[in-house]
Formats: sequence, C-alpha cells, structure tokens
Amino acid sequence: MLALAGFLTIGVFLAGVLSRRVSVLLALTVVPVLAALAVGAAPRLGELIGKGLTTVAPVAIMITFAVLYFCLMIDAGLFDPAVRRILRWAKGDPLKITVGTAALTVLVALDGDGASTFLITVSALLPLYQRLGMRRLVLAGVVALGAGVMNLVPWGGPTARAMAALNADSGRIFLPLLPAMLAGIAWVLLAAWLIGRAERKRIGVLDLEGEIPAAIVERTRADRVRSWANVVLTLALVAALLAQVAKLEVLFVGAFVLALLVNRPKWSQQQELFERHGHNVVLVTTMIFAAGVFTGILSGTGMIEAMARALVSVVPDWAGGALPVLTALTGMPLSLVFTPDAYYFGVMPVLAETSAALGGDPAEVARAALLGQMTTGFPLSPLTASTFILVGMAGVDLGEHQRFVFKWAFGTTVVMTAVALVTGAIQGSA
Repeated sequence: MLALAGFLTIGVFLAGVLSRRVSVLLALTVVPVLAALAVGAAPRLGELIGKGLTTVAPVAIMITFAVLYFCLMIDAGLFDPAVRRILRWAKGDPLKITVGTAALTVLVALDGDGASTFLITVSALLPLYQRLGMRRLVLAGVVALGAGVMNLVPWGGPTARAMAALNADSGRIFLPLLPAMLAGIAWVLLAAWLIGRAERKRIGVLDLEGEIPAAIVERTRADRVRSWANVVLTLALVAALLAQVAKLEVLFVGAFVLALLVNRPKWSQQQELFERHGHNVVLVTTMIFAAGVFTGILSGTGMIEAMARALVSVVPDWAGGALPVLTALTGMPLSLVFTPDAYYFGVMPVLAETSAALGGDPAEVARAALLGQMTTGFPLSPLTASTFILVGMAGVDLGEHQRFVFKWAFGTTVVMTAVALVTGAIQGSA
C-alpha cells in the first residue's frame, strides 16, 4: 500500500511538472499532502511537514543570504572585469563561452558541494550570457552537467553515503572509478561544445567591442576601493566555501553583512536592494520549503522505504550478473524518485547484498550507483534543494531544465558506465 502510494505520488508529481499543467510549488505540496491523507497519516501531517521544513531550513537560510549577496555584487559590478576579459577572449563566440562554462564548473565543483557550485558559477556567468543573448537554459544545463560528474568526488554526498553504507574506504569505492570520471569530464566538454555550436548557429558570433558601460570605466577613487574590497571579500568567501571552514549559511550571512557595510551602509540603500531583489529570494526559498514538505511526508510516512523494498523485490535471479550495469543505467533516472539517503541507505545495500549472494562484489554495485544516482542526476532532481538554487539563480523553469539536460546527463552516465566496464570497475556478467 505504501509503496503503491509512493510510486503514484512520484508519478503524479513528475507528470504534472513535466507537462506544465501544475506549478512546481503546488505539485511539491498538494500532491504529497493528498497522498498522506490517502494512507491514513492525517493525524501526523503537521509533524511530518514540520520535520521536513526543519530539515531544509538551513538550506533556505543559506540561499536567502547567498542570493542577496551575489545580487549585491552584480549590482556593484564585481564581475564586469571578468566578463570583459572573457568577452575579449571569446570575441562574442557562444561556442567558446559554453565550453568555458563547463570547464569553470568542473573546477569550482571540486569542493563537492552543488549549492556553492551553482551559486558561484551562475552568478559569475549569467551577466555574460545576458550580454550575448544566449539562453539561460544553456547556462543551467551546462553547469548541471559539469557539477553532476564532479559529484563523484569522495567528499561529495553520494560517494560518502556509499562508503558509509558498505563500510568501505575510497580506495575500494572511488579510485576504480577515476578513469570513468575522467571520461565523464571529457564527455561534458564535448556536450558543451555541441550545445555551444547550436547556440552559435542560432545567434551567430557577435561583435561586442565598445559595449562596456561607461559607469564601469569612469570610477571615483571610492568606487575603486569598494571594488577591490568586494574582490577580496568574495575571494575570501569562495576560499572559505571550498575549505568548509563553517556551515554555508553562516558564511553567507557573515559575508552579506560585510558586503552591506561596504556597499550599502545606509538603510535607504539596503531597502532599495531588498525591494529590487527580494522577489528572487522569495521564489527560490519558497521552492526549497515546498521541497521540504514533499520529502518530509514521503520519508515520514515510510513511502520511500516501501518503494525501495518494492523496487528490490522485482529483480529476478537471472539478472544478478547484470545487476551492476542495470544499477548504473537506472541510477540517473532514479534520482528523480529517490533521495540520496533513501537510495544509498535503503536500496543500494539490498542490491549489494543480492549481488554478493549471486557471487558478485558488493562494491561493484556501489560504484555502479555512483555513475548516475544523485551524481549526474542530482542537478535535475526535484528532491535536492540545490536543483532549485540552479534553476532559481538562472531563472529557468524546472520542467524545461529537466527536458533540456536529461539526455545529456544520461549520456554522461552511459559514457562512464562504458569506461567502467572496460577498466573493470564494474562487471557486465556474473
């Protein structure tokens, strides 16, 4: 009963979002509430929603101050010098910009945190895309591809969960996947080249010489001092994010307060900032809290656990030898259904145990899962808060983003799976 209710809930949610018949906000809240009522969880509904909201509250706080911080920095012209330099290098070529986006994302995503990756890359590159007239969907999609393959790093969420679930170290789980990960990076760069070529065909190579706003060129001494202070503050923030010296929400609250003191010390100036960019904060944080309702109900009612058991029960004995490959190829789409905790602590251990009983290596199943489940799949999953950071910052619709990036993300999984088979990280038969 719970498994059926869970699958129906996920199915209705995905159908509504992908068809655009229902807004994401309504789908994330109304659908799970109706499901909870259907399974008799009405007396616990408040508790389930409250727990889900509490879980996502730190993310919502971080997003609030991160969005305000980077909006303030964009208004202050922090990224204008970088934009001009990239424009001179690319010479208005959308193909070069798209490939550069992928390369930059791969570097930034070394920290293993999707939220900070999206915040840094989208904030830095969005003005450039707007200047060139490139689609925001391309920015969100290419960043998603780069961040997805880099989520395999051992300090990233999925790999850390896989190692914990099987009580294995990175030498057993991650290192055999290094060749596959490098192949995934190469595929992402190729995909960015193909996407960029299409953008070049659509808008052409633009001549942007002489388009530097006068306000950026003609600055007072005070403006220059503030500009350098913003650079130093932002570099310090990025370094702190990469070093994980504190929780993200703490870092962004502190950075935003300092940025206000430097750039908008008067209340009237701060009020103007809130009025100008407050709607961006509301849109993104509302989606985060709605996602908390969704995951809180599905987890608290036991629907996710029941779905995991049901999924494992349908694996036939003859498929045991192909279990790692099946796990790899289904991992990315299942990111739309299972949270990383539900999959790596619920589904994957049972799959690994099944593989061991059939004569396979349990670690192979873990490696296979990492080739897609909440790695290449996390930047388009409605079950991860960072997805809403990406689409919110880029200003794109979640359904459109999913339709655009799904084939490219699944392509990453296919390429990495093929290399993993060749290198022996996973086996194709018993």
